[in-house]
This record gives sequence, C-alpha cells and structure tokens, in this order.
Amino acid sequence: MAASGREVVLLLGLASVACCASDVQSGGGSAQFPWDQVRLPRHVVPLHYHLLIHPNLTTLTFTGTVDIDVAVAQPTKAVVLHGKRLRVTGAAIEAGAGSPCAVRDVRLLRHPPREQLALLAAEPLCAGHNYTVRIQYSANLSDSFHGFYKSTYRTQEGELRVLASTHFEPTSARMAFPCFDEPAFKARFSVKIRREPHHLALSNMPLVKSVNIASWLVEDHFDTSVKMSTYLVAFIVSDFKSISKVTNHGVKISIYTVPEKINQAHYALDAAVKLLDFYEDYFSIPYPLPKQDLAAIPDFQSGAMENWGLTTYRESALLYDPEKSSASSRLWITMIIAHELAHQWFGNLVTMEWWNDLWLNEGFAKFMELLSVNVTHPELRVEDYFLRRCFDAMEVDALNSSHPVSTPVEDPAQILEMFDEVSYEKGSCILNMLRDFLTADVFKSGLVQYLQKYSYQNTKNEDLWDSLTNICPTVDTEKSELQGDGFCRRNQQSSSNAHWTKETLDVKAMMDTWTLQKGFPLVTVTVRGKNVHLQQEHYKKGVDTLSPTENGYLWHIPLTYITSKSHTVQRFLMRTKTDVVILPEEVEWVKFNVDMNGYYIVHYEDDGWDRLINLLRENHTAISSNDRASLINNIFQLVRIKKLSISKAFDLTLYMKRETQIMPILQGMNELVPIYKLMERREMDDTEKQLKDYIVNLFKDLIDKQLWSDEGSVSERMLRQSLLMFACVRRYQPCVDKAEEYFSKWQKSNGTLRLPADVKTAVYIVGAQTSEGWDFLLSKYQHHSFSVDKDKIASALSLTRNKDKLQWLMEEGLRGDIIKTQDFPYIIVSVARNPSGYHLAWTFLRENWEKLIEKFELGSSSIAGIVTGVTNQYSTRPQLAQVKEFFSSLEEKSAQLRCIQQAIETIEDNIEWMDRYFEEIKMWLQKNQP
Repeated sequence: MAASGREVVLLLGLASVACCASDVQSGGGSAQFPWDQVRLPRHVVPLHYHLLIHPNLTTLTFTGTVDIDVAVAQPTKAVVLHGKRLRVTGAAIEAGAGSPCAVRDVRLLRHPPREQLALLAAEPLCAGHNYTVRIQYSANLSDSFHGFYKSTYRTQEGELRVLASTHFEPTSARMAFPCFDEPAFKARFSVKIRREPHHLALSNMPLVKSVNIASWLVEDHFDTSVKMSTYLVAFIVSDFKSISKVTNHGVKISIYTVPEKINQAHYALDAAVKLLDFYEDYFSIPYPLPKQDLAAIPDFQSGAMENWGLTTYRESALLYDPEKSSASSRLWITMIIAHELAHQWFGNLVTMEWWNDLWLNEGFAKFMELLSVNVTHPELRVEDYFLRRCFDAMEVDALNSSHPVSTPVEDPAQILEMFDEVSYEKGSCILNMLRDFLTADVFKSGLVQYLQKYSYQNTKNEDLWDSLTNICPTVDTEKSELQGDGFCRRNQQSSSNAHWTKETLDVKAMMDTWTLQKGFPLVTVTVRGKNVHLQQEHYKKGVDTLSPTENGYLWHIPLTYITSKSHTVQRFLMRTKTDVVILPEEVEWVKFNVDMNGYYIVHYEDDGWDRLINLLRENHTAISSNDRASLINNIFQLVRIKKLSISKAFDLTLYMKRETQIMPILQGMNELVPIYKLMERREMDDTEKQLKDYIVNLFKDLIDKQLWSDEGSVSERMLRQSLLMFACVRRYQPCVDKAEEYFSKWQKSNGTLRLPADVKTAVYIVGAQTSEGWDFLLSKYQHHSFSVDKDKIASALSLTRNKDKLQWLMEEGLRGDIIKTQDFPYIIVSVARNPSGYHLAWTFLRENWEKLIEKFELGSSSIAGIVTGVTNQYSTRPQLAQVKEFFSSLEEKSAQLRCIQQAIETIEDNIEWMDRYFEEIKMWLQKNQP
C-alpha cells in the first residue's frame, strides 16, 4: 500500500444472524465462543476459496456465498474464522467426497469484538481430512474506504454514477466475505461476480467466461488465482474504460479509469510496462499472472494498493495529463506505480508472516521505488528525493513514542498504526544503507535468493538476513579483490580494516540493531591530529533525553567518510560505543555519512563544525548536494538536543545564498520555515517578520532567476514550483505581482488560458486571497476540465484569510459532495497551517472526532496525519493543556493512539525549543540583517 500524498472505530455490531438455513443456529447467550485469542487457531487451514459476490449498486448492498476448502490438522469441533458486519443467512460444513466423517448440525457463534465467527459441529472434525465450509451472507456496501465499498463520480453532464471497489489491507477482507483473514493463511481464490449487463467486473485474475443468468444479470467467472493472502483479493464493478499494452515478457497491462479520464492513462501505461519488465529482469523471477490491471478509483484513502494482478490507485496517483500536470505529479505517479509493482514480488509472492514485520513489505517497496525508477526513468532523478524520506522518518523516530521497525501488534487498530514512517521510510532507508554496505551486486544476489527460496510462502525478519548473509560468507582481504564480492573487497582501503577482516559478516547481528530497537544513533566525531575518535549514543529529542534503561542502545553502524585530502569513500563498521579511526595524514576537514547513505546523524566536536561551515562558505560544491543537505539537517537536529547553539546553525545557513541545488534548498526551507511558523503561532510580529525577510533574502536571487514556464529538467521544474510557491505565500512582492498578473488574465479568459503547470500553485494561491478570486477558483475546482488541478486549487483555497471560507472548506470536505472526503485530511492540515485557520482546524477536529474515525478508521495513517498535522505547530503551555485534555477525554482505544503521543511530545519539544532559543534567534537576526 502506498501512503497517501503526503493516510472507524471498529463498530462492534455484527448484524444478527438470520436463520434461514435449517442447520444454522444463531449464537445465543448460552453457548460459549470456542476461542479466546485475537489470532486464529492454526489447526484448520484454508486451501481454496470459491467466492460468489453479487453487489446491487442501486440498494448499495451485496450478497455472497463462499465455499472454503479447508484441511483439518487436529480433531476439533470448531472452525473459527473472521467476519465483520456480515449478516450470515446459512452455514454448513461438508466432508470431502467419500469421507466417513459426515458433519450434521452446525451452529454459528459470533464474537463481534474480535470480528470472529465460529462454526460449531456436534462431533469433532477428523484430523487429516479435508472439508468444505459453506457460508451464505449479505451485507451493506461499506461507507468508508475499506472492505467492499461504494465509490461515486460525476460525468461531464453532472450525472452521479456509482461503482463498488475493494480495499482489504490489512484486516478488511472479512467485511466482504467470511475468511481466515491473516497473511499466513495463503490459499487459492476462484471468484465469480454477478453484475448488470452495462457494467464491467474486474478481479485479480483474467475473465474466463460470462454466463447470462437473466436478461438483466450476467455472472462473470474469473480464473483461479495463485496461492495468496486474503488482503490481496480484489474486485471492482464499474463502467470503467481501459487501454492496454503487452510487456516484453508477455504480460498484458491495462489501465482502467472512469470513461472521461481514459485520455489521462497513457503515461501510467507506459511507466507500468517499463517497470514490470525491469522487475522481472532484476528479480530473475517471472511475474506469475497473465495480466496486471491498474485501476484509478474515484474514492480512495491511501495512495494505492498492491492487490495481485489488480492494483488500485487514487486518481491523482495514476492519471497524468501531459498538457496540464506538473513535474512533481509525474514523479509521484511513477514512484507509486513502481511501489505497487515491486509489491507483486515483495509482499505478494513473499509475504510477512504477521503484521509485526510489515516493513518487509513496505520498506522494500519504498526502497525499490528508488532502485527501479533510477533505471527506467533516469530523467526523474529520483535519488534527489530519497534522502528527504530518511529525514522525515528521523523526525518521528527521534520521539520517545517511536517504535522499532519490527514491533509486536495484535488488534486491527495496532496493525493499522504500523503503516507509518517507520515501516515505510525508515525501512527503505536502512535497506539503502545495507545495499551501500554490501554493494549493489551482493545485495541483489541476496534478494533474489530470498524471493526464490520463499515464493508463495511467509517470512520473518531473520529469513531475509539469512539470505543476505550467505552471499558474502567470509571477509578475507587477500582474496576478496579477486572474488569481486563487494563490500568485502573494499576493506583494504580502510586504515581500520583490522576491525572486521577475516571474520564472517553477520548481517543479522548488524541489522537486528536497526530493526529491533527504536531510534537511531548520533555519532560524535572528535579529530585529534591523525586520530579520529568516534562515539555513538541514542539520539533522542525531548525532556528525558536518556532514560536509565536505555544505556544499552548500541548499533552496528556502517560508517563512511571523506576528507579534505581524499574524496575516495572510506568505510568502517563501528560495533562498539567508542572507537578510533587513524587517517594517513592530518586533514582540514572530515565529513562522515557520505551522501547520507547511513541512517544516523553526526556531530563534529571542537572546531569540526566551524571547518565545515567554512568549507560551505568558501567552496560549497567541494562536497555533494546530498552531503550539503545532510549537514543542514544534522546541525538543526543537534540544536534540538542542545549539542550546538542555534546561532551556529544559522551561521551555516548563510552559505545558502549561493546554493542552487534542489536537495539543500528544500532542506534549508524545511528547517527554517517551521521556526518561522512557530513564531507566527505565537504572534511574535517583529522577530517573525525579520526571520521571514531573512529566509526570503537567502533565496531571493534564485527566486528572481526563475522562469515562469515549464522549461528545464524535472529537478529544475520541481525547484521552481517550490520556490515560487514559497515566495508567493510569504508575500514576496515581485512574485505576488507576477502571479496577480497571470491570475487576472486567466480569470478573464474564464480559465481557458493555459497556465504553465509548475507555476499554477503560486498563481492560484495569490488569486485565492481575494473573495472574488476564491469563488472563481472554487467554480473551476468543480469543473471536469480541471480534474488534474484539484489538489493545487484545494491548496490555494485553504490559504485564504477568510475564516468563514476556511470553515466551509472543512465542512464540505467531511460531507464529501463538492470536495471528496478522501481529500479531507489534506484540507484540514492545510487550514491548520494557515495563521487564520489553526484555531478553526483544532476546534473542527475536536467536534468531529467520532465522524473522522468512523470514516478513516482508528489507527490509520489518515487519522495520524490529521492529529499531528493540526497540532505540530503549537508551542505554548495553554495549547499543550488543551490537546492533552481533549485526547485524554476520549475512550481508551483512541486515547492510546501513537499519533497522540507523538503530537504531545512534539508540542512539548516546541515549547522547550522556543523558550530556549527565541532570544538568541532575535539577537542573531539583528546582527545579520540583510
């Protein structure tokens, strides 16, 4: 699953069992449910599901029958499986043909809090025998974004059309059919779908035949699937249109969309063909299905979902208009498709045993985006954005409320919470670090071995480490140059190779330090002549920076460094709390964590930082743009834990007047703008204005140089979009004037004038500042010809200073008529970032909390994004008290959400930060006024 563009209370009422079949008895109060754990018992295992589904898009209900062939491993009277909000109308257990173990009376019991059903036989089922469990049921199409749910769209004529689609990951297959809804219960699926003749049904496998049941009803039979987990099953009933191509390896790829947007599907089709071919070659494992459909669903909560053979996407993650879409949209679409197609191997073919190792799916898919898009679409320079992810992950991972990459989880809300920055971004960053450490070839051989060995099976963390360990068995410096086995070969360059020559590289021991403990290390570097002294500790934000129990935190850190004398990357594996590296000669400066390939930050003691700040001032291109971005990030993170003064960090930013590359510039903005926003929230007018002027002045020359066009490379275009948006939001006059001129021409043309795609956001933002401009933008938002611009227009609408309009936007987003509810999380966070809107957003969150969790699900990344996004710029004690008071008043399940702990910690950190550094920033700005 791809997290949304940055992603319900478990309603316990399963409708009562209607007893239409003679062999079903409703679970009355007397019978005790035969199972008492969240995880299902292991002694009945599904082999094959035969599923018939019949949705009614008028009454918004569906009926279903499922026959599950099961194997019984030990005698048991009960078959326990999952079902949620299903009205069961009949249930039976049948013995296999010719079996002496016939089953008579079957009772059905329910356990709604655990979303479980049990079929109870009068006599025990025989071990070693197969049975068929048959259940008939009906249900409502879900009103949320999970299970088998309703989606709608309007045609150009304004007609409302309904379709039904599925989203099951992690625990919602049970809302569409009774099933063993855990990833380790892999089985085959044969799906039949009934539909009206004018509709089209899709599922994971190709259509085998269609049977006319009545003049108004068709039954589609789909081919039997490969062995897979329930969360990957998918079906859609709609009036979509499609375009198709065949890959070099003979797989048919199709893009499905609502009919009027099919002309926006060509870019995705070409990208998917290239990417699927890349993965088949890279993994040396053929894609096992005959087809891969990519469907754009009008209502979709996350970014996309990797259902095997039928991946689903939100429209903005798949549809691209070459005339109107921006460069950033092209990058995002390509990366999401790369992510979902990587899952066809990592996740679908080889699946984690349980959700505690979700990162084996998501961290890998996220990492493979970098690897694949680099090869298939080099012009996108995807590596320029990879680093940002690691910084984003560290932001969350530095909090006390973080969790290890691999974490025990039990219930559905805890499982949903695993879909976060730690599983996705941190997962991908530590894999990138491991690849850099083992070398690309060794890493690839290990992955291929892992995928081949565990195809159609489930794995744990250590299975991956075993596959990667066997590749590079011993480190022997004399021979390894001949072996060409990667990292082993490189040691002889390092003066410190004595630390790990002639011993097995234990990938598991190393990677356990990154996946089984939360957080990341801070490495402190002290240069004494030729000796470089190293020390590692757990980097932690917050008040109790080191709690006594955590002294044991230690990582195996694959350190890399360059120096003023040598740009050859030196490597050294640090496994102890302190260590020393001896350089061949004394140097002017040393820079650790080359290109930020490692998931750790570095502090340079004594005059180490002064030397690097000096280097940036005199010759910043002596180190790579990634290295510059990581210095900007690291210095501000060190200020947070009181290792450096804020003045030192601001001193470093002065060099940015000469910076031109996207990574360091976005990183500089990322560090400075939030400081300005904190002041804005406290209404510290003078200093706030001085800081804004300082930031604008840093980038002024670059802003003035920007062409208001779509020329240049993808990186240049994305930089232009960011800079112009930044300048116009900060009311930098030359930018505002130009944007006003564009907006007025565009408005006069009634929106027919073609604006350059990358400057639209800036133009819309400035236009939305007047009431008339805002209304005009809203009318275009609703017009079909602006469908690819919806996100940009919504962003502009949320930046008005008119509070009534901001309130209307949030209400409309939740209602879901003019603004789709899928976009609400983005709207409320944008309103919260607006100085005129942050009070409104917080009040709205409080008053609509129940509705929000009903719609987006407790534990989801959408709820987490709303909670942290609305509160992360608070920095006063009264604000903290309000947030604590509201969340502690909720029922326990809500109050315990990790995102609430993160929000509270972030506000506490902001308070401490402002108390500590505000005066110093004020002084620094007065001294360094432009």
